[in-house]
Amino acid sequence: FFKITNIEITNNKKIEKKEIIDKLNHIYNKNILLVSANDIEEPLRKLDFLDNIKIKKKYPNTILIEIYETKPVAVLFKKNNKYIIDNLSKLTNYDDNLNQNNLPSVFGKDAEKDLINFINQLENNSFPKHKIKNYYYFQINRWDLMLKNEQLIKFPSKKRKQAIQQSVELLNRKDFENYNIIDLRIEGKIVVE
Repeated sequence: FFKITNIEITNNKKIEKKEIIDKLNHIYNKNILLVSANDIEEPLRKLDFLDNIKIKKKYPNTILIEIYETKPVAVLFKKNNKYIIDNLSKLTNYDDNLNQNNLPSVFGKDAEKDLINFINQLENNSFPKHKIKNYYYFQINRWDLMLKNEQLIKFPSKKRKQAIQQSVELLNRKDFENYNIIDLRIEGKIVVE
């Protein structure tokens, strides 16, 4: 009586339903009244791209699970391996089947530790992120951006917000379109090549 015979999963795009169902095999045929949220959440916590889940019981025999996934933001190259880094800084092994060709690439030792912070700073200052081809991280907490038009922007390790604001202004100016490098590392100066 009240045995779980059905699990319905919604809102998943990257995470396969089969992968979720496989992790929840242990709750099938258990009494729906005795299965806790933790019995469902715990096996799913290690799924790639999982941010959160919402669970509802539909009596007499169905568990409804709504999936909230993280967003891939870049492809990270680390120790000769390729990873997807998501908006929560979680790394997932790169999978060609995910079709993430439009994501920018990230290079630099320990880049994943500051990438989301840097991306948030770019977003908060209206930097045109769709123009970014590559991120380059330097361990002195400094970033360079290679844009899709092959323009390189060098940011300082300190006072990054001001440099980002300045870069947005410069990218909107026609006279800066012909420069290959925009160097903003020295406060109060713009060096171009």
